[in-house]
Amino acid sequence: MSDITSQQLVVFSIGSEEYALPIGAVHEIIRYTEPRSVTSDVPWIRGVIGLRGKIIPIYDLAQRMGLPVADADFGKIVIVETGTGQAGVLVGDVEEVLTVTNEQLEAVPTADTQTIESIAKIDDRLVILLNPEGLFSSGS
Repeated sequence: MSDITSQQLVVFSIGSEEYALPIGAVHEIIRYTEPRSVTSDVPWIRGVIGLRGKIIPIYDLAQRMGLPVADADFGKIVIVETGTGQAGVLVGDVEEVLTVTNEQLEAVPTADTQTIESIAKIDDRLVILLNPEGLFSSGS
C-alpha cells in the first residue's frame, strides 16, 4: 500500500487567479444569478439566493481574498457544504476537477490559514486550496 494520498479538487478562477476547494465540500455549481441584497456587517456577503426552497448566502470570494472586485467577472456560483449548512461563492468560471497528491500541496506560512489550506503546485501553476470551513467565518 502506498503512503501517497491524493484528493480531488474543484479548480475555479477569479480574475487571473486559480483557487480550489476539496470536491467533497462542493455541493453543486450553478449559473450566476444576482443575489438579493441583505444588510450584513460582513463586507464580502453579497446577498442571498433561493435554491430548491433553501435560502443560500452568497459570498464575494474576490473581495474575501482581497482581489480587485471590479475586475471580477462572475459566471458561476459554487455551492459549498459547510459545517453549518450551505453557502455560495461567486467565481469567474469552473476550470476542472484535478487530482493532486500530498506531495503537490505545500503550506503557505504567510497566508491566513483560516481561509487558505495550502497551495497545490501543478506543473507551472499554483492553485490556492481554500479551507471551506474558515472561508465563511467572519473572523474576529
